[in-house]
Amino acid sequence: MVTRRWPESLGAVVPSGGGKEPDTMPVPVPRQRAIPAVESGQAQEAATAVGGPLKEEAHRDATPTGGTGTTLTLLLIEDDPAGSPLAHELQDSAGKPIRVRTARNLTEAERLLTDDVHCILLDLALSSPGRDDAGDELAVLKHVLRLAPRHAVLALTASADPERGAEAVRVGAQDYLFRDELDGRLLSRAIRYAVERKRSDTAERRLAEGRLRAQENRRLERGLLPTPLLDGSELRFASRYRPGRSRALLGGDFYDAVRTPDGTVHAMIGDVCGHGPDEAALGVELRIAWRALTLAGLCGDELLSTLQQVLEHERADEEIFATLCTVDIAPDGRSAGLCLAGHPAPLLARPGRDARLLPYDNNGPALGLLPGGRWPRMQVELGAEWSLMLYTDGLIEGRVGDGKERLGQDGMVSMIRRQLSEGLRGGALLRAAVEEVRQLNGGELTDDVAVVLLDRTT
Repeated sequence: MVTRRWPESLGAVVPSGGGKEPDTMPVPVPRQRAIPAVESGQAQEAATAVGGPLKEEAHRDATPTGGTGTTLTLLLIEDDPAGSPLAHELQDSAGKPIRVRTARNLTEAERLLTDDVHCILLDLALSSPGRDDAGDELAVLKHVLRLAPRHAVLALTASADPERGAEAVRVGAQDYLFRDELDGRLLSRAIRYAVERKRSDTAERRLAEGRLRAQENRRLERGLLPTPLLDGSELRFASRYRPGRSRALLGGDFYDAVRTPDGTVHAMIGDVCGHGPDEAALGVELRIAWRALTLAGLCGDELLSTLQQVLEHERADEEIFATLCTVDIAPDGRSAGLCLAGHPAPLLARPGRDARLLPYDNNGPALGLLPGGRWPRMQVELGAEWSLMLYTDGLIEGRVGDGKERLGQDGMVSMIRRQLSEGLRGGALLRAAVEEVRQLNGGELTDDVAVVLLDRTT
């Protein structure tokens, strides 16, 4: 056995265009935006598709701020913050005062910018931080965005200069407000809106990055799966592969099949102990090495001895080993050579006869266990018409029912015999076999499963 809010108190948002609130002086209102995906539920669906820790992280980022037990903190960056009438008027959604820190320049702002700051209110009229920024009206904003990429930013500008405010939003601010038309109520709401908007944007970005990483990983893993080279062969090939790792396409099991110029068809299947990405990578290395050595003319004991050297050089731990089964089928298709390195024997099915396991008597050690091990090559008669199934132990080690009993090789042979009698062949046979093993196990298998089927018909 190989072990292995939007917050409730924000109220209605008045559409852009300078709308006015009743019973108050005319003031600019933060522009209404489309509800972010996090608020509408789309981000949660996306997080479910990506799964795992990313979903939890996105949900955490989308959690509203300013609720019970949390106090919003504003960092006001203005030349004369002491003259601001807003410092004692700001309240969060629960009616608690919003803490305000003040900075007269960017040096002070950097010192006060700690993790408990939720929003930055920046006066765009603040002097530029560097000589090279002369002529750039938004240089101070760009500097703050670089300084605080994870914080919400509100821009303060003059009511006579709305274009500058709009440009600030384009550059990265969550919103802009007119300095000379501002009151505490409006600013309180704008702060809460900006914080939630920033959280939504961050969650969406992380979800998008997670989806891209998942897609890249899938493309990479899919590219590492083998494409058998059997052009010119009369044999039919089918395979089934299910990695034990959740949301993975590749596991420690590996297989391949090639036809050499002399007409011999070589096939193999192997299993690296363990289930992680390191084991999957080692399996890919062994498969590629097997193909190269086979195409170079190596076979039997010589090939397996060389593969063991590859494993010993590439494995991360001396306790890592791999089992392997190789067959080389003669050009006429009627006989084959078989080598086993600690691996279960293949199953042979022929018309009019019960499916049976091939001899296991001369099984050699698993690769990586014994230095200088030997792997005898056994000659096997196949006949004119046959099916040869190679498999990894994930197919036979699933449990049967609720107890501790496992399917085992005998149970697998009985299952394949019955499925053959029902007329199943090729890929349909492998799909049915893997699905039945999964059902007998009462759910998903924890081990990798790989099955290869070679058929010869007259």
